[in-house]
Amino acid sequence: MTVATTTEEKPLETLPHRFKWGVVLFIALVHIGAMFAFLPSNFSWAAVALAVFFHWVTGGLGITLGWHRLVTHRSFQVPKLLEYFLVFCGTLSCEGGVINWVGSHRVHHQYSDQSLDPHDSNQGFWWSHILWMFYVDPVDLDLSRYTKDIADDPVYQFLQKYFIPIQVAFGLVLYLLGGWSFVVWGVFVRLVITFHSTWLVNSATHKFGYRTYESGDRSTNCWWVALISYGEGWHNNHHAFQYSARHGMQWWEIDITWMTIQLLQALGLATKVKLVEK
Repeated sequence: MTVATTTEEKPLETLPHRFKWGVVLFIALVHIGAMFAFLPSNFSWAAVALAVFFHWVTGGLGITLGWHRLVTHRSFQVPKLLEYFLVFCGTLSCEGGVINWVGSHRVHHQYSDQSLDPHDSNQGFWWSHILWMFYVDPVDLDLSRYTKDIADDPVYQFLQKYFIPIQVAFGLVLYLLGGWSFVVWGVFVRLVITFHSTWLVNSATHKFGYRTYESGDRSTNCWWVALISYGEGWHNNHHAFQYSARHGMQWWEIDITWMTIQLLQALGLATKVKLVEK
């Protein structure tokens, strides 16, 4: 069954929404694991620094720079090996397989705040923040027509299929380097912070903040989400100009990811950078 067939034949409210017990259990276990950070034996400043660093690597370089602006929107281009590295960094965020993530986000932009939007903010803050992941959405049935540019790439296929084993292997490396404190902070605490930083872009930036552009949806610019998500909080700007590599359009709209792209551009690694013409 394809998305086109599904949406043409049946309205969204009549389609089955099966509960994803595996996703619920996984997210619950990650949050429970993060709570072990409160044990004094698991605290060290090295572990905290590790969590902060890898939050930037996985959430900043991986999800925001790699999965979102580079792959999903093709806002710029980099050499293929660098693209694969950034996609791998995103895989360590454990936010699902990269192919599904990209496809779902492209669906979000096509149907932003409409019934086929996977995390339609009209359904409430908590739905768009987390609850939407607990159910099989009709658009989950076939995302292939949204990911034709990456679906056949063997590297993407590998990272899509093995994103959890990759995270487990990463955890084992951290254990060998620093014991359980590195695992608790470098995996569980980092994942919780990365999860919610990403999810707030789906929820808070469709509810809080200001609107600069009429984008046809409820997207907003929210400074505090931009702060914790490396510039993704300038969401109204992004929805108005989704292919722009720069999300912070005004001088006060600090966009760390755009600064990173500028650095890559200066090094000759980022080319064909797309921007809004003023």
